[in-house]
Amino acid sequence: MPPIPRAWCASPGALTAGGALVLFAFLVWGVAHVFSTYTSLTGGATESMALPWLVSFLLLWWAPLAWFERPRSAPPSARAALDALRVTVQIPVYNEDPGVLRACLHSVLLQSRPVRRIRVVDDGSTGADGTPMTYDDVRAELFERADAAGVEVTWDRTPNRGKRHAQMHVLAHDDADIFVTLDSDSVLDPEAVAEGLKPFADPAITSVAGQVLVLNHDANPLTRMTNLLYLPFTRGLRSAQSVLGRVTINSGTLAFYRADVVRDAAGVYENEIFRGRPMQMNDDSMLTFYGLLAGDTVHQPSSLVFTLAPGRWSHYLRQQMRWMRGTTVRHLWWLRYMPAGGVVFWATVAEYVHIVLGLTIPVAILATPELRSHLTAFLAYGTVIGVVMSYLMALRLFTVRRTDMRLHQALLLFALAPAATAWRALVLRPMYLYAMLTCHRVNRWGTRTGVEVGLSHP
Repeated sequence: MPPIPRAWCASPGALTAGGALVLFAFLVWGVAHVFSTYTSLTGGATESMALPWLVSFLLLWWAPLAWFERPRSAPPSARAALDALRVTVQIPVYNEDPGVLRACLHSVLLQSRPVRRIRVVDDGSTGADGTPMTYDDVRAELFERADAAGVEVTWDRTPNRGKRHAQMHVLAHDDADIFVTLDSDSVLDPEAVAEGLKPFADPAITSVAGQVLVLNHDANPLTRMTNLLYLPFTRGLRSAQSVLGRVTINSGTLAFYRADVVRDAAGVYENEIFRGRPMQMNDDSMLTFYGLLAGDTVHQPSSLVFTLAPGRWSHYLRQQMRWMRGTTVRHLWWLRYMPAGGVVFWATVAEYVHIVLGLTIPVAILATPELRSHLTAFLAYGTVIGVVMSYLMALRLFTVRRTDMRLHQALLLFALAPAATAWRALVLRPMYLYAMLTCHRVNRWGTRTGVEVGLSHP
């Protein structure tokens, strides 16, 4: 069994220093945009792009706000209640690499705050030859270790119906106080459960998102870039949303829920329909949605989990398309069911405004002779701003210290930040537009037709 890596949040001083730098940069940029817009409007220069640039700047509200996030702690008076919580960890398995699954289960048993129960559901895994993958050795090892640790374990194999059915197969009637959902290709930091439970000292909090780190971050160029591509959401937007108590998407990689929120959704959650098709993706955002309807949802940056990112382009692109289609459907749900005066509703509107501006600004520049004459200047300005923003966002890379990443590796990733931004703009944004148009294709659970990533290969 390879050693489980460790990770910690950066010191408060480092977070304050990074946040101060980002806030100063945004303040300077904001003042410049406001001044440019005022000059344009008072001077009657109708061809100016100052106002669209200002709106685009304001739509990045989350980038500086993310730096105000801090790990949530529990007051001494709440610790006894947290210790008494009955915790069930549910792990759905489908065509997983046995070594990865073994490491995942091992990490649960090594938690500093023991869990009460582990529930594994194999959703009909099959090998390359079509025969069942039964994981007999992994299963036997889990039962032996769990028995020694005093942790209850169940392991069921069901016909392949999708991740949601695998989850609710055991959670619908489980009597725990807190459910932890954990992907089978993920490895918990030993303090992950202890830290993830602390926010529940606040009775208003219904769900907690763990912080996701890429385990195979240095396997190949794709996993290195994925490490950077995760940052704007996992340590940017989600962190900013957490400051407001309105996290919209927990990663299925690691999330905590008050159990009654999940139990109350049984029968509805696993049978969600979109345009007449069963919704078998974005299970994590749907559970978060139930949490939003019931109370506050937050991110706990000190509850850390390592996950395997796709090491092959075909796997990566299918994963991205699945996430994008599912997110599009969830946007429609937020616009329909979230309060019109709330953060989630207007953040969703802002997302679509950003998309519209990203399409209309280039068209406006090319279609307007006065603006087209300054095309070179616009391109230079956009490139400079893009590079600066890339590095400001990539500073979030240093909010976590980890034993499996040396300083030179982190600095190399930081240096490559503009490349990730270019990939996001040139590849992922067009993919997202296509995903929006084809969002009805939601009836497939995942990306695996067989084992696609393991600990020993990319």
